[in-house]
Amino acid sequence: MSKITAAITAVNGYVPDYVLDNKELEAMIDTTDEWIITRTGIKERRILKGEGQGSSVMGAAAVRGLCEKRGISPEEIDLLICCTVTADYIFPATANIITDKIGAKNAFGFDINAACSGFIYGLVTGSKFIESGSHKKVVVVGVDKMSAIVDYEDRTTCIIFGDGGGAVLLEPDENGFGIKDSILRSDGSGFKHLNQKAGGSAYPPTLETVKNREHYARQEGKAVFKFAVTNMADVSAEIMEKNNLSSDDIAWLVPHQANKRIIDATARRMGVSDEKVMLNIEKYGNTTAGTIPLCLWEWENQLKKGDNIILAAFGGGFTWGSIWIKWAYNS
Repeated sequence: MSKITAAITAVNGYVPDYVLDNKELEAMIDTTDEWIITRTGIKERRILKGEGQGSSVMGAAAVRGLCEKRGISPEEIDLLICCTVTADYIFPATANIITDKIGAKNAFGFDINAACSGFIYGLVTGSKFIESGSHKKVVVVGVDKMSAIVDYEDRTTCIIFGDGGGAVLLEPDENGFGIKDSILRSDGSGFKHLNQKAGGSAYPPTLETVKNREHYARQEGKAVFKFAVTNMADVSAEIMEKNNLSSDDIAWLVPHQANKRIIDATARRMGVSDEKVMLNIEKYGNTTAGTIPLCLWEWENQLKKGDNIILAAFGGGFTWGSIWIKWAYNS
């Protein structure tokens, strides 16, 4: 019997309608369109508006479209993993809310919080349920409403982040397609450089934490950039070397969309040319766990069966990693 691998058989994305461009940010904070583009590559980002509208709204929309594309009922889903740092609530898990919204009555679900690396962590986790033979249809959602935790008085963070996400369906494959290998890493000592201080059990919400604006994401940009540019590039090269893949073997690099300079450094380290790099940071900014599935969604019609694809991410935690996928279908 051939080895069972977990193959992506469908992908779908969702972004809100509201566009927050650099010109609008110029009116809100001390910045310029040129300054933002030069340092990040971002021109605009999407924002989810409306009272009570959380990450589950975007996640549910992505999964509904995913099921329609694949021609399956939500009731056929066995497991739904939601990768997010902006859960609707502390509990229950946003995955459970999404399954309820879409009518996935036969699925169990849970959340993964690995910041910007969340989607690749979730993809590897979901693949193990497929590979074991215990599950046939696993949905992995990467989604974040970063506008909920961004301080729009802090120009170092508010220019970077946007809202959006996507979802993929994993199904068994016995023909050598799907997730071939992965490397996942973390270093908790980096938490002090990128975090949301208040709101958890260490610093529960109080009037003081709200007054001090401690419920927003904060980062030490230089420290994060230095660690990210090295580790995301290194792990991407490592997975190629581990599997004897040359740059000519790689059809696409799908990098987390954090910063254009980090993406460029990763591509150079891998020896991959610019035309093989998926980029949409200029349109959506950093949607945290949503960036990689959004790229796959936008480039789906250019992916060919048998393409070797490298996914790479770096996020708060610190977390980072890469995945080698052999694409399983033609659009």
